[in-house]
Amino acid sequence: MEETNPNSSIDPNSGFCSKSKIYYCLKPFITLPPETANLSVSEYILNLQTTTSETITALIDTSTGHHVLYSEFVKEVEALAASLRTVVGLSKGDVAFVLAPSSVQIAVLYFALLSIGVVISPANPISSKSEISRQLQLSKPVIAFATSATTSKVPSLRYSTILIDSGEFRAMKRSVLGLKRVEVIQSDPAAILYSSGTTGKFKGVVLTHRNLTSIVEGIRAGSRKRVTPAVTLCMAPHFHVYGILYCLKSVALGETAVVMERFDLRMMMKAVEEFKVTHVAVAPPVVVAMMKDEGMTDDYNLRSLEAFSCGGAPLGKELILKFNDRFPNVFLGQAYGLTETTGGISRASSPEDYRLGSTGRLAASCQVKIVDPDTGVALPPCKQGELWAKGPTIMKGYIGDEEGTIGSLDSDGWFKTGDLCYIDNDGFLFVVDRLKELIKYKGYQVAPAELEELLKSHPEIVDAAVIPYPNEEAGQVPMAFVVRRPQSCLDEAQVMDFIAKQVASYKKIRRVSFTNSIPKNAPGKILRKELVKLALSGPNSKL
Repeated sequence: MEETNPNSSIDPNSGFCSKSKIYYCLKPFITLPPETANLSVSEYILNLQTTTSETITALIDTSTGHHVLYSEFVKEVEALAASLRTVVGLSKGDVAFVLAPSSVQIAVLYFALLSIGVVISPANPISSKSEISRQLQLSKPVIAFATSATTSKVPSLRYSTILIDSGEFRAMKRSVLGLKRVEVIQSDPAAILYSSGTTGKFKGVVLTHRNLTSIVEGIRAGSRKRVTPAVTLCMAPHFHVYGILYCLKSVALGETAVVMERFDLRMMMKAVEEFKVTHVAVAPPVVVAMMKDEGMTDDYNLRSLEAFSCGGAPLGKELILKFNDRFPNVFLGQAYGLTETTGGISRASSPEDYRLGSTGRLAASCQVKIVDPDTGVALPPCKQGELWAKGPTIMKGYIGDEEGTIGSLDSDGWFKTGDLCYIDNDGFLFVVDRLKELIKYKGYQVAPAELEELLKSHPEIVDAAVIPYPNEEAGQVPMAFVVRRPQSCLDEAQVMDFIAKQVASYKKIRRVSFTNSIPKNAPGKILRKELVKLALSGPNSKL
């Protein structure tokens, strides 16, 4: 039974408790299965799914127009799970590496793997072989799922690689094999997702079935009942926590999920028109692109649109106002979260949770503290500090990195986000800046330390520093300050090409400035703020 927090010291407007200095979600509590419950997130969601009608669509492939009905989806999940367990030989606790673009096959694959207790570990299909090698070292998968275009990047594993665009995979989804129910506990690992830390190396974020269950249940509990199912188009890739979340919650809510392999603005508009999309989930660059090319949006019938949800990076206030003016009948809400929090800390999913520039109010069952980064003191409303979060969506930890886990999660379960935030007197969360040094390029995380290490491996580079440089389309782009060896003729194009050959496209250096030295403090830490000021002072500025 749902109930509100009875604590009288909690402010009913901000959710701030004057005694504990904790901000609480003011929405009704959600009921979750116990951590010891024998219940996978896949089974939990499918148990909610009563929409098995032969006429209601679960998935639509925009490239082919192919529809998968809910009745077909459930059968395919069960058949694939049986094949993977019985024929392939996968066991509970095995890890499956997934290297493929978004597709209707991915949703079926995720639900099948999770139902038999196999840990999903999806990665960006444009990752380089060296990046994939590091990810494989972390997750130690026994099998990979790829496509004809990505399979060459995956080394041989115990159970080899299955191509999801092959006849073999299609046959596995039509299997008639029976399957004995696998006992999966809510606290068991469900996913290992890759997040770039400030050290420059990938971190493997371990999320449990309970983490995924709680985020889905929180969204479900706050959703309004509809006469007809929502039709959702999520532009976040299926390897990202944002994309995985939409994949799961769409089934939990009985929605129709429209799937695009890659982002193309014109194709997105066409999909909205053709499939009468009601809800779109995007990153800020998509909104920027729409506002830049307003004439193009006039070419399509977008009257079905009800809401846009934006996450991955903050939207500028001017951009929001421009969107609202252009689409007055479409609700634009922001959300805030991290891979480590299963994507869910705050969201503005309805007008009552909306305030211009805010990422909404706290998500169900989430607690946060705003902590002064210098003193460690928890702060009241309207004071800026590092946001710490606690609740059932917080990760289990970083795989193979006990030191990193201890540094991010304290003994009481508080996760330190590294983001500078504040909560106003009405409980709205505002993300001000990042205390951590990650660069956000089109919603992707880029670690300066990783690029600096690569730059300094060049024989003609003595020292280097990488900073975020503002960019209207991407949000931020990596800019390098480089110290060349004496008499070196190394130029900007050569530096950018050197990095481009070693990293995924979103990590490429987009600007280069040559300098005589890199400013550092006494312990040797790069003074990035000085470099940012220098970069923004003018194109001809020199250090």
